[in-house]
Amino acid sequence: MINFIKYLKIYFLISALVIIPGIFSIFKWQLKPSIDFTGGTLLELKLGKPGDVDKLKEIIEKQNVSIGSIQTSGQNTFLVKAKQIDKDKNLAIQKALSEKFGKIDELRYEIVGPTLGRELLEKTVIGALLAVLGILSYVAYSFKNIKFGISAVLALFHDVIVVTGIFSLLGHFVGVEVDSLFVTAVLTTMSFSVHDTIVVFDRIRESVRRNQTIPFDTQINKAITETMVRSLNNSLTIVFMLFALFLLGGETVKWFVFALLIGTISGTYSSPFTATPILYLLSEWGKRKK
Repeated sequence: MINFIKYLKIYFLISALVIIPGIFSIFKWQLKPSIDFTGGTLLELKLGKPGDVDKLKEIIEKQNVSIGSIQTSGQNTFLVKAKQIDKDKNLAIQKALSEKFGKIDELRYEIVGPTLGRELLEKTVIGALLAVLGILSYVAYSFKNIKFGISAVLALFHDVIVVTGIFSLLGHFVGVEVDSLFVTAVLTTMSFSVHDTIVVFDRIRESVRRNQTIPFDTQINKAITETMVRSLNNSLTIVFMLFALFLLGGETVKWFVFALLIGTISGTYSSPFTATPILYLLSEWGKRKK
């Protein structure tokens, strides 16, 4: 049995090294929203001849269009996200592109208003808060101890901040935008984080039931040791699949998969090395208070 609790200061230091730059970036630069939140135009075009993103961007920007991003979505097919483009401007863009790349097929032309972004953001925040409240209540009730619920929720916030902070940094330095798929990835990360934490907590509860004379830190070490291999095996199968999808899945899902990948790694780490140390500290704090 490994004495995991002995190194809890190291676990918190590792978390701080990841979280603090992310929090700084969130407050300083925030996230870079896509047209899902700001409003704009989504334009998918198929070129008659092979082209590249840089050349496409150069031609479109000559039409006085502010481009958010351009991604490849298939062979000679590009997905353009930009500030709002009216029909006349769209025709001018296609005419300019046809001079360079031959016949242009318009596969998609959608205008997204900012109202949709506000609605989506409000529903996401409300849904996340309801989920956190439900998780806190359920875990506290199931384990008959509010400390378990608080620890699980704090570990959940840890994972959400890790994902959000990394994307804030990527948005500032690389230009990565967050869209509705990013929201889905964050909510999925919340689910995965709690799922893995409950497995460890359940083993701690069973250990306490069997023998209450054993010190609590020993029971925690025993529970982490017994669940570590299971957690790693479960998480690595997901990580390998997501990594393959990140490399081969195409531009349209690339950053969605990357968010899931970061969330999975963070969730695997936070269950034994964030949630359980917090549970231990809360337990020790409770003993001193008594």
